[in-house]
Amino acid sequence: MKLKLEHTEQSKVWLTADLHLGHHKIIQYCNRPFQGLQEMNETLIANWNDVVADDDFVICAGDFAFKDDRKLTHFVARLNGKIILVYGNHDNQKRGGLFYKACDLLDLTVKDEIMSKTHFMVVSHYCLRTWNRSHFNSWHLYGHSHGGLPPIGKSWDVGVDNNEYAPISFERVCEIMTERPDNPNLIKKERKS
Repeated sequence: MKLKLEHTEQSKVWLTADLHLGHHKIIQYCNRPFQGLQEMNETLIANWNDVVADDDFVICAGDFAFKDDRKLTHFVARLNGKIILVYGNHDNQKRGGLFYKACDLLDLTVKDEIMSKTHFMVVSHYCLRTWNRSHFNSWHLYGHSHGGLPPIGKSWDVGVDNNEYAPISFERVCEIMTERPDNPNLIKKERKS
């Protein structure tokens, strides 16, 4: 799915993945610092709502919640912002209607009015070695790996385990990408003399 978002001071863009709300085993699997499921759920919801406003967009790169449809509706209702879900392996596509938008893969253009730039990103649940426009240094944002894979070029794991258990702002993604090396498949243009 292709999507264009306007990023202004009134409406911000946030990114996250791998909340696994309602999934008690993820605490052990990922060595999360929570005593139990309720503490994890409540902390992730509080961290989200501490930074995300009602008019903001939150792109979740998969694994939003685990199994229970009744709880999923409850979780979505408690979170600020318009949630764009990129399906992960724990997301049931039949539940996509609960979200602002839902898709398998997102080609995203964010026009940043604040910095007067346009950024092209590919958001998927899984980490990719190449992605749309990667040879032009486009960005790739992903989840699934829970902070366990080193990023390649202009890519970043936006999952909660890699980002202090909270969504990260588009501004922070911009900062990260300025520090990241070029994509390995970047086509370097020759300078004309």
